[in-house]
Amino acid sequence: MTEILGDSGIAESARRIGTVCDSVRLNLSDREASMATNLMTKAKTASAPAKKAATPKKVDVVTLKSVFEQIGESHGLAKKQAHGMAAGFVQALTAHLIKGDKLRMSGLGILEVKDRPARTGRNPGTGETIAIAASKKVSFRAAKELKEAI
Repeated sequence: MTEILGDSGIAESARRIGTVCDSVRLNLSDREASMATNLMTKAKTASAPAKKAATPKKVDVVTLKSVFEQIGESHGLAKKQAHGMAAGFVQALTAHLIKGDKLRMSGLGILEVKDRPARTGRNPGTGETIAIAASKKVSFRAAKELKEAI
């Protein structure tokens, strides 16, 4: 059989079939059957390299508290004072947004509250139409300086 097909012929047959059937193995001698199995195994491993999933880049998360600590250090403030400034900053922003004010932070961007009207949607599990209530969302629009810096 090897004289007719040659080693490459056996490998090509094994590659096309995908697996070697027991009935084909019965017609081959022990040596030829082991050669076919070895070639088939090599063909499977060589033809289908394993694909790796893309690993996301590790990004450090910086908290507002740590940012204010850095600012406090550069201005000679204690950590408690820096934490108090951070809490006050968040409270002031929240109070202005509740009133409906638009907050412009030069070099950073604009924070504002936008109204989202009521609408109909679909439950993805059942396909049933549902009513989605009106809501408000905080939107941020980056300043030109921030966009250029990034």
